[in-house]
Amino acid sequence: MSAPTFDLVILGSGPVGCALALGLARGCAQPERIALMGPDPAPRADGQAIDPRALALNHGSRQLLRHLGAWPAHAADILTVHVSQAGHLGRTLIDQAELGVPRLGCVVAYDALLDALHAAVSRSGVRRITERPARPLAGSPVTMQLAEGTLSTHVALISDGARPQGVHREYGQQAVLATIQADAPIAGRAFERFTRSGPLALLPHPAGSKLYSLVWCVPPDQAQATAQLPDEAFNQALQAAFGQRLGCLRRLGAAHTFPLSMHAGPSIQGQGVVAVGNAAQTLHPVAGQGLNLGLRDAAQLAHALQPWLAAPAADTVQPLLAQYARQRRLDRGLTLAITDTLPRVFATDNPLMRHAGGLGLAALDVLPVLRKPLARHLLQGQRL
Repeated sequence: MSAPTFDLVILGSGPVGCALALGLARGCAQPERIALMGPDPAPRADGQAIDPRALALNHGSRQLLRHLGAWPAHAADILTVHVSQAGHLGRTLIDQAELGVPRLGCVVAYDALLDALHAAVSRSGVRRITERPARPLAGSPVTMQLAEGTLSTHVALISDGARPQGVHREYGQQAVLATIQADAPIAGRAFERFTRSGPLALLPHPAGSKLYSLVWCVPPDQAQATAQLPDEAFNQALQAAFGQRLGCLRRLGAAHTFPLSMHAGPSIQGQGVVAVGNAAQTLHPVAGQGLNLGLRDAAQLAHALQPWLAAPAADTVQPLLAQYARQRRLDRGLTLAITDTLPRVFATDNPLMRHAGGLGLAALDVLPVLRKPLARHLLQGQRL
């Protein structure tokens, strides 16, 4: 049998795929034996409107991306997170000083992060294949059909964002995304507000000190109607849902919507095939954990495969992949549980559950023994 074309092929050139490629290439004697498959970022014209897509990266993700040389030039620090429930008195404040870190995390523009990651990949020696990924055929070697022939590899790492098959939940919500200007911004403070229709988050925006990135979760019919509201009507609806903590709120540019659901499947997809990031789990955006969990997948998988890269062979890699999957179970399970439970508890029609949610927030506020473990998990996840 002829030698595989590559030792590793990463299927998907988004943030998790790029971070995985960079992690694998560090300390690898032959980074050209690693391929990253997927399109380059689309070109963007100068002077375009502010893009509402912004990503909340926690402290652990920021450290990882800086270590990989892929941190974007502009980011907005998150120093505190204010969590509240509409119509109830319970609230809590998570503060970086209590956790002993310089910041809880940062907000970066999606486009800026992807540009920084692709620039780092271009310097890494990893082979780029700009064709869209094909589904791999598990085996020894793993094969996949491309437009101009068959590609083979010892290991295929799927990070293309395709929905995993397994556990699935629809939340009956869509997220409305927009960029918001506030008259009375609070430096470094992010907000997570639980309403009857779903969570509403306002995050400091890297494009300006008065700007916030809005993620507003509402029922699908309401999402489309809300996104299409004229500016004044949109601003009034947002103000009513959020309150006066940041003064007058105004939308800048258009609003966008996307559906929300949870999908989770096994990490191991067959012999030599592993899924990471959104290909392994897609989460509700509450608490902004999706990309952070995917970056932890990438970091731990790159670490697990570093010894193997010194002497790649099909018969020695599968035990390492199985060990990686076992090590990721706790972090994946806890993060899935948190992000699946929170939006359902606070958006329920059951008044007892709503009151219990408010009491829970009050308990978190006055009992550090409850607040700090949750905050630390959101800060960096469970790392083994």
